[in-house]
Amino acid sequence: MNWMFYDCSSLKYLNLSNFKTNNVKSMKAMLSKCISLEELDVSKFDTENVIKMCEMFLGCKSLKKLDLSNFSTNKVTDMSEMFNGCSALEELNISNFNTNNVIHFKKMFKNCSNDLKNKIKTQNKNIKSLKYI
Repeated sequence: MNWMFYDCSSLKYLNLSNFKTNNVKSMKAMLSKCISLEELDVSKFDTENVIKMCEMFLGCKSLKKLDLSNFSTNKVTDMSEMFNGCSALEELNISNFNTNNVIHFKKMFKNCSNDLKNKIKTQNKNIKSLKYI
């Protein structure tokens, strides 16, 4: 699913709830640079086998809310720049993320609002600093 919707700059709404993703290993830059994307439904994604989520939402600067609570991230090793440039993002649910195997976090929340970063730190007590991620 790498680069699947890359640079779909006119795309505003996307419902991916019927996608079969159980065999997907990489979602790298899947929605990267979808600058007009406002609504996204990935609620039924099966991410059990995914190892790369880097740049997945990079530059989605119109996205305000994203619920990834259903994502299984046990096998993910790369989350670098996953939300970089999501400057309008106000609500991000990553409450069930397991990052034990993640090696790359570089710029994960770069260019996201300080309010969002504070919410993430508050909701995830094990995160001490988002300075480098």
